[in-house]
Amino acid sequence: MSSLKLSSKNQIVLPREAREAMHVKGGDELLVVVKGAVTLLMPKPKRYADALGGKSKALYPKTYLKRERRSW
Repeated sequence: MSSLKLSSKNQIVLPREAREAMHVKGGDELLVVVKGAVTLLMPKPKRYADALGGKSKALYPKTYLKRERRSW
């Protein structure tokens, strides 16, 4: 586990292992999500549609769409 230090200009430097794990480099944008006492850093997706695509596949059974279309 690595630690960071906040500079006097309120800046941080991400450790190399974190940059490599997130596949980010200088100039890339990060999203900051604050949930109570936990703060998450994640790379900002280039396209949100690509990042979110297919996330809901497991929510419905495979036959759900066919049944819905037949009900019309």
